[in-house]
Amino acid sequence: MLTKKMLAMAAMAFAAAFMAAEPALAQITVGGGGRTPRGEQVLPGRIGGDQNDRDAEAARRRDRQRPQRNQPAAPKTPEQIRAEAQAQLTANNLTCEMTEAANPGTITESQVYEVACNNAEGYILIASTPPQAFSCIELAGTAAIARSRDPNADVGQQCVSPANQNGVLVIGNWARSAGATCTVDEAAAIGKSDDNNMVYEVGCADADGYWLEKTATGWDLKDCLQINAMGGTCRFTTALEQANGFETKLAGTTAAGCDVTQVRLMGSNANGRFFEAKCAAEGEGYIARLDTAGQTQQIYPCAAAQRIGGGCTLTQVPAAPATEQ
Repeated sequence: MLTKKMLAMAAMAFAAAFMAAEPALAQITVGGGGRTPRGEQVLPGRIGGDQNDRDAEAARRRDRQRPQRNQPAAPKTPEQIRAEAQAQLTANNLTCEMTEAANPGTITESQVYEVACNNAEGYILIASTPPQAFSCIELAGTAAIARSRDPNADVGQQCVSPANQNGVLVIGNWARSAGATCTVDEAAAIGKSDDNNMVYEVGCADADGYWLEKTATGWDLKDCLQINAMGGTCRFTTALEQANGFETKLAGTTAAGCDVTQVRLMGSNANGRFFEAKCAAEGEGYIARLDTAGQTQQIYPCAAAQRIGGGCTLTQVPAAPATEQ
């Protein structure tokens, strides 16, 4: 599960997870490869015949004896490539409704395949012993992290099929299955948790985003307000998107007129989660309690909520007038 330690080390852990694969993947050799064909066996010349015949036969023998080192292997048919790629999917115990397959070359004499899967993540497959498989989405995430540190970084072999540039679609589908309700506009693999589970970040249009962890029992979804409270940072979510998204939670309440400019998660208890919303109007702010379904259950004006979770910190509440002695 996600922890504060994981939040601080996500990018580093993710890069390290694939560091061993990158040098090998970078050494791909384009072409079908194959062993150098052996020369044909030279047959004895004809018995008899004139000198011209004997000279011609000797020339033919010399031609046949020359090593054929530069002859490329016969190109594979699309059907052969699909069959070989399917065999590698099976060898790696991967479920994929294959829509495309390519054979871009070899790595240390092992054939390499790129496959696209219908509405799912694609893979780079290496026909090595043992067989290897790399998720296109995870490779792209590794590359993005490396390039964020060095724009000229060598990111190794990447998936190039347009069908495999589908991280937003695939991760967005995973997020929605985990309970996200926003319109996903950005998504990427970002690292591994302390439990060695893959973690993905989801950005939403004009709303709070999420981190999504793939656990052994299903998906664990945390919104970016919670990630922020744990000390993490969501790259695809702005403070304005969080404010605009939270403003919809205030509709139909006494805080409906609040033009939210900032929002923070204060904490949670058995009754739900508590958020502070700062309004554009000076000195106006609210604490809202939301249930586990994300529905607003109670509103407290900041001026009267000093004892709830330490009170409001985003909103500067005017001091109460001094009482007469």
